[in-house]
Amino acid sequence: MPKKGGKHADVGKDGPAHCKRAKVEAACSPSVMSFENPDSLFESLISPIKQEVFFREYWEQKPLLIQRNDPLLAAYYQSLFQLSDLKELCSRGLYYGRDLNICRCVNGKKKVLNKEGKVNYMQLKRDFDQKKATIQFHQPQRFKEELWKIQEKLECYFGSLVGSNVYMTPQGSQGLPPHYDDVEVFILQLEGEKHWRLYKPTVHLAREYNVESEDRIGNPTHEFILKPGDLLYFPRGTIHQADTPPGISYSTHVTISTYQNNSWGDFLLDAVPGLVFDTAKEDVALRTSIPRKLLMQVDVADSLKKLSSLLRRLADHLENTRELRSSDMKKDFIMNRLPPCLGCDSDTLTPGGKLPKIDSKIRLQFRDHAIVTVEPDQENSVSTRKPSLLCLGWGVCGGERRVQTHMMGTEDDTASEAGTPQQTHGLRFPLSYLDALKQIWCSSTVNVKELNLASDEEKENLALSLWTECLIEVI
Repeated sequence: MPKKGGKHADVGKDGPAHCKRAKVEAACSPSVMSFENPDSLFESLISPIKQEVFFREYWEQKPLLIQRNDPLLAAYYQSLFQLSDLKELCSRGLYYGRDLNICRCVNGKKKVLNKEGKVNYMQLKRDFDQKKATIQFHQPQRFKEELWKIQEKLECYFGSLVGSNVYMTPQGSQGLPPHYDDVEVFILQLEGEKHWRLYKPTVHLAREYNVESEDRIGNPTHEFILKPGDLLYFPRGTIHQADTPPGISYSTHVTISTYQNNSWGDFLLDAVPGLVFDTAKEDVALRTSIPRKLLMQVDVADSLKKLSSLLRRLADHLENTRELRSSDMKKDFIMNRLPPCLGCDSDTLTPGGKLPKIDSKIRLQFRDHAIVTVEPDQENSVSTRKPSLLCLGWGVCGGERRVQTHMMGTEDDTASEAGTPQQTHGLRFPLSYLDALKQIWCSSTVNVKELNLASDEEKENLALSLWTECLIEVI
C-alpha cells in the first residue's frame, strides 16, 4: 500500500478549501493496493489515513480529501478504467440506459442524450467530442477485474453491497447538476482533472437521490481539483457538483458507492416483524385485542400509550434473547454480492482435492463469503415458524454470471416484484448442526471426528456438503 506521503485535507471545516498537492518522492510508494484481506484493502485505499481515524472523524460526518503525488498510484488508478476502453467494450454489445448514459448539465438540469438500443462507438465519440456530453458507464466491475477485486473486498469489509459508475467528461463541461445521493461515496480520479464543489447538506444522511437548485444550496463549503491518484470521500446527503476545467482534454473518475438502504431504520423495518411474531407467541399482552373501533378513531391518545408500553415489552424481549435477526436484508446481500475474484478459474470452480472422511482435517475456505444464520423453516407454515439453520456461502461458484448481473437489476428483482418468492442460495441444515458449524467457523482447522454432532455419519455428511460447495478443503 502507499506509504504516508499523500496529503489529506480535512474538508469538514467551514469555508472553501483550496487544497494543494503534496510533493512526494515516487520512491516512497513501493506498492499500491493490498488484497491480502478486506481490512488491508480498505487501509490501502484510504492511506495514509488510519481506519480508526476515518470512522471516528469522517464516516457519515464530513468529507475527506486525500491528494497524492504518487506516480505508481496514479498509474494503478488509470488501469481501473480509461476512456480508450470504450472502443473495445462497445464491440461487445453495450446498450443505452442499461450499460451507459450520455448526459450534460444544461441550466442546472440534467439533459439525457441517449439514443435507442445498441451503442455505436463512433456516435458515442461524436457526442463526447462535439456535444461535450458526459459518459456515465454503469457497473464497470463487470468488465474490469481489478475493480471486481476492489469491490468484492469492500463488500466483505462493509457487509453491504458496493456498486460503481465511471464518469468521463470532456473539457469545459459538466455532466450532472448539483445533487445529493443516498450512498456513501468514494471517488477515485483515474485520468485528467476534475473540479469539485461541495455544499452543506440540506438533508443529513439522505435516504434518496435529489437534485438541488443553485439558489438553495448557497456557496460551496469546499472547492478543489482532483488529479490522478487522488481520493475523495463524502457521506450520503452531501451536495456536490463537478466539471472538467478548460484546458484539460477530459476527466475520468470512478465513483464507488455503498450503504444504500443500510441504516438502522432499514434494519428495524426488516427485523421488527419477526421480533413481534416471536414475542407474541410468548407474551399474551401482544395477543390481546386492539380497542373496538380503533381504526375508526381520531383521538387515539390512550391507544398510543398502550402501544408505547408494548414496544417497551418488545425491547425487553430483544435484550433477553440477545438476537439480531435480519431477514430480507441478509438474503439480499448474500444473493447479490460479488463472488470472490479467482481470475480465469472463477466460473469453473469445482470441488477438488481429497474427499472429506471421518478422520480428515478440514479448513474453511472463503471465510468472508460464508454466513451462518438461523431463520424460519420455509417448508413449514408461517404460523409454526420452526427454526432451521442456513449456511449461506453462495457466490463462490458461477462467479462470472454473478459479476455480469451485479447491481444491474436482474430477473430476481422482477420475480420479487411480481410476487414470485426469491430463492435463498445456500445449504440448509437442522438447528442441531449449529455448534458444529460454529466449530468450523471459529477454528483455523478442525478434525471431522471432533465436530459436535451425535454420529459419525452426520459429521461426514456435514463435511461433504460443505466440500461439495467448495466451502471447505481437506488438509
